[in-house]
Amino acid sequence: MNPFAFYFRGRLHRKIFFWFGISIAVTTVVVLLASLQHPAGGWPLERARTFLAGQFAAAWDEPDKRDALASDLSRDLAVGVRLADPAGATVSAFGAACQHGWPTAIEKNGHLVGYVHVCQEHDHGPRFLLPILVAVVMLWGASGAIARRLVRPLSELSRVAQDIGHGHLKSRVHLSRRHGAEFCMVGNVMNEMASRIEKQLADQRALLATVSHEIRTPLSRMRLLIEFARDKTEANLARLRDAQDPLGELAELEREVTEIDILVSDLLASSRIDFTALSRTKLDATEVGKTALERAAIDAAKIVLPGEPALFEGDATLVARAVSNLLENAKRHAGGVEHLRVETRPGFVTFVVEDKGPGFEAGEEHRVFEPFYKRASPTSNGDESIGLGLALVKKIAEAHNGRVFAGNRPEGGARVGVEFAR
Repeated sequence: MNPFAFYFRGRLHRKIFFWFGISIAVTTVVVLLASLQHPAGGWPLERARTFLAGQFAAAWDEPDKRDALASDLSRDLAVGVRLADPAGATVSAFGAACQHGWPTAIEKNGHLVGYVHVCQEHDHGPRFLLPILVAVVMLWGASGAIARRLVRPLSELSRVAQDIGHGHLKSRVHLSRRHGAEFCMVGNVMNEMASRIEKQLADQRALLATVSHEIRTPLSRMRLLIEFARDKTEANLARLRDAQDPLGELAELEREVTEIDILVSDLLASSRIDFTALSRTKLDATEVGKTALERAAIDAAKIVLPGEPALFEGDATLVARAVSNLLENAKRHAGGVEHLRVETRPGFVTFVVEDKGPGFEAGEEHRVFEPFYKRASPTSNGDESIGLGLALVKKIAEAHNGRVFAGNRPEGGARVGVEFAR
């Protein structure tokens, strides 16, 4: 097992660490090569050669004086000095052995008389390399820590993304400002995304659970009504004519089918919003209102129009569903529609349905837009719903950058509206 597997657990981490190390190594080599160009403490090369050539040229013909000068040079500068004749043979040597050192030609009266070779003492090598080695180790260790610090936020983001992909929607990114503002911003966006996904899936589960329960009731009634209709069909026509209401079961069956159709339409509209399948076109609010009244079998005279064109952009199917739901809500739960008002203001078009009902209780004007909210109403005539109509209106409004609102009218009844951005 690799003992460094935990430390270098990410490919990006390894790459960052590797390139930091390569940069340090290359820098070290360049510094060493540059230092080798200036031996003996980094003298200015040409000036040093000129100085040595002049000193040794003056003393070259006097061996004692020449050797004393070479000995002083070796001792004072801690270098090896070798004196050679023009053929390269050693004349004398001082200090450490110096075969191929830094050569300087000695000329006198225009003639070559010998060479002076200068070499740095060998025991200075380790002392020179040790600080460089320590610096390299420290810098490389620091590069590993920096790489780990840079990669850690990415590892955290990857972990949460993987958790969400596996269905653990409560997983969240935990980063602080010390990890960098950019990483924190990405983490916050990912956390918001996870929260929205979690809420949407929870809402869908609740919706399916409620719908699966509610849809059983009309289906059971339909089965019973079909059985009754079958029994009556098998009876003779005389008994069928004597019945008090021979088509009563069929009428009730039609109501149940209509209820299921409305429920399925609301579900399809809701799923269309969830998957952002909006198709925006130019709409005329006047035509939308008139069509909605006609489909709801409400007198067209109840519409109140603005004195200016009311054009806006929106999904025709969803906008029509929102206005129809407002009208159906007033018909079934608020004693009927009093007016459908089409209003305009800068940047928005509004549809307001005024009803003849008892109005809202305190605080109820906000709860009516919650999914599955139901209130027992004396004007509903036992016509119950699962509470999705106004909740769907709110979702449609938000998908069009609009809003919903509700309140009581001073003259009695309530007003419920939806607003769409132009």
